[in-house]
Amino acid sequence: MSEEGILPMKNFMDDKDFLLSTPTGEQLFHDYAENMPILDYHCHISPKEIWEDKSFSSITEVWLGGDHYKWRLMRANGVDERYVTGDAPAREKFQKWAETLSRCVGNPVFEWSHLELKRFFGYEGVLNGDTAEEVWQLANRKLATPEFSCRNLIRRSNVRLICTTDDPADSLEWHKKIAADDSFDVQVIPAMRPDKALGIEKEGFGAYVKKLSEVAGMEINSFNDFERALSKRFDFFNEMGCRASDHALDYVVDVPATDDELEQIFQARVAGKQVSAEDILKYKTAFMKFAAAEYVRLGWAMQIHFGCKRDNNQTMFAKLGPDTGYDCIRNGQKAADLADFLNDVNETSGLPKTILYSLDPNDTTMIDTVMQCFQEAPCAGKLQNGSAWWFNDCETGMRAQMTTLANEGVLGNFIGMLTDSRSFLSYPRHEYFRRVLCGLLGEWVEQGKYPNDPKMLAKLVRDISYNNAVRYFGFDLDEQ
Repeated sequence: MSEEGILPMKNFMDDKDFLLSTPTGEQLFHDYAENMPILDYHCHISPKEIWEDKSFSSITEVWLGGDHYKWRLMRANGVDERYVTGDAPAREKFQKWAETLSRCVGNPVFEWSHLELKRFFGYEGVLNGDTAEEVWQLANRKLATPEFSCRNLIRRSNVRLICTTDDPADSLEWHKKIAADDSFDVQVIPAMRPDKALGIEKEGFGAYVKKLSEVAGMEINSFNDFERALSKRFDFFNEMGCRASDHALDYVVDVPATDDELEQIFQARVAGKQVSAEDILKYKTAFMKFAAAEYVRLGWAMQIHFGCKRDNNQTMFAKLGPDTGYDCIRNGQKAADLADFLNDVNETSGLPKTILYSLDPNDTTMIDTVMQCFQEAPCAGKLQNGSAWWFNDCETGMRAQMTTLANEGVLGNFIGMLTDSRSFLSYPRHEYFRRVLCGLLGEWVEQGKYPNDPKMLAKLVRDISYNNAVRYFGFDLDEQ
């Protein structure tokens, strides 16, 4: 301690003890977590860009090109849209971002950004308006070299497997090419994201049914035909290595319907007619039950993301489209609906391995208690409360999610972190997560809440960081 009795200040994002408040936490991270490989089982990066081994023209392209986390902060800082998603020069956009970042104390994007600057570019300083030029020059020099292509960014991040996000009608052309390329040893496999098939209320539903018909090589004249066409596509994805799906729902519902009702709803929407809100919920319930049965048949895991209200600013949606930073938390997920849906699926087809993510942090304890009603052998942690998602993807959110899971279930079976990102520089988020995990475990050990047993602790950390996900999804990877 100093002469004034105050603990010495830690250095900014010190490589040794950043987010680690105890010696035990530091040891857990550096001895067991730090060098574990990465299994990115849910992301939005482009398989086409991986195949092409894309290089980036500037730090602006790779950092700001599609990152709505950063766009939201720039808008909140009063930056004109021209510098966010508009036609301003790349250097000027980067300057506005640097000036914004310096004001984002406490935001995880501030910490992620500096981790990325450290890990990829070796920059040990702080990005702000005054340092923007030196960071711009340093990053762009390195990005101009072959070592900073997409594939090499993935390799240097110690990634073993990536699951992209793919529509049932996708040809998976780029996955085929990557799989046939022996020069790239990271597995890139598809994950099924059938949002367009689920979104019966969307304008383009009829056109999507027609497209699916063409891709599946069969006529679709009924809801049953639609299911059979999807089943064919599921089989194709399975042959390509797919082991997981992902669904974006407003909230999980359980509104039963007869076969005749479903047929009428389907035919009406294919013909471009409007249907009631209740009919939409009936269709979504039936679709999710059909999909869950398919996942049981194929042995896939079903991921469900809910609790998001999207595209709230209609003026900006008209200009920029979806996924541009205008989404928020949707509250109101009913425990009864979630429990009833899981029970109905369990009664009809059996439950697949299921991962639940809610954007509303108030749902965390509810999810943990509901999913414990459906856990069963032989899969440890068959139902999962997924990693803290989106607006909760910060130290406090991660701690809260893992603490509640520990309180209500078995934290040691947790499948850990995913990037859920469109950026090839996002992999330090796994380091961030592992630091939070080790920090939390270290505190519990030093508080006497868990034994200081190196063997047990090493297994916990390695499993949550990587091994649990390998086992859960059944990927062809060696455990560490």
